[in-house]
Amino acid sequence: MYTYKYPRPALTADCLVVGIGNDGERFVLLVKRGHEPYEGCWALPGGFMEMEETLEACAQRELAEETGLTLAGHWVELGSFSRVDRDPRGRTVTVVFGTKVPIAPVKGADDAAEAAWFSIDSLPPLAFDHQEILQVALPRLDSRYSK
Repeated sequence: MYTYKYPRPALTADCLVVGIGNDGERFVLLVKRGHEPYEGCWALPGGFMEMEETLEACAQRELAEETGLTLAGHWVELGSFSRVDRDPRGRTVTVVFGTKVPIAPVKGADDAAEAAWFSIDSLPPLAFDHQEILQVALPRLDSRYSK
């Protein structure tokens, strides 16, 4: 087996799922982390990519595992985020995928202690760099869905 001599970052996929309420109000789906780092803090659903899957498949799997929400298709790639210190576990790059859906029931599972919809206008403090991700990715998602 060949061993690459240069260090490599870990790769994750995060999900920006915007729920549309009956009155048109927008919500963001978040999970409460069940483990360190940031145990007990809210974050976008997501996680580490497995060697045998694509980033899109990783996003779909993580969303289903952490929230019970299964979404096939309709994903928009919203960008990559690679700030060196974004994850205290080590060098990690994430690719964010987004979609807009009607509000649906969710439940925290796997490594998420809870899952819940939050009004886009009153979000809790977020783990990692997820606040920065929202500031960049949400306008991108909005522009993709306005076309």
